[in-house]
Amino acid sequence: MKWQASTGYDKRALVDRHRAIQAIIGRRLRARSLTARQTEEAICCAVINRMLACARPKSVRRNGTTT
Repeated sequence: MKWQASTGYDKRALVDRHRAIQAIIGRRLRARSLTARQTEEAICCAVINRMLACARPKSVRRNGTTT
């Protein structure tokens, strides 16, 4: 984890993720009122979280040695 902090990897990954979100959802919100924008943002977040959950590997940590 130290190399991530020293190289700025975390910031770069955040920017890459933001650009990917913009490519999927769009560059701007389409709603005009504040409540409609909040709803649109919530829907976008739910869609992105569902997409990421599909791509996330399902792994289990194993303790001990393998035989």
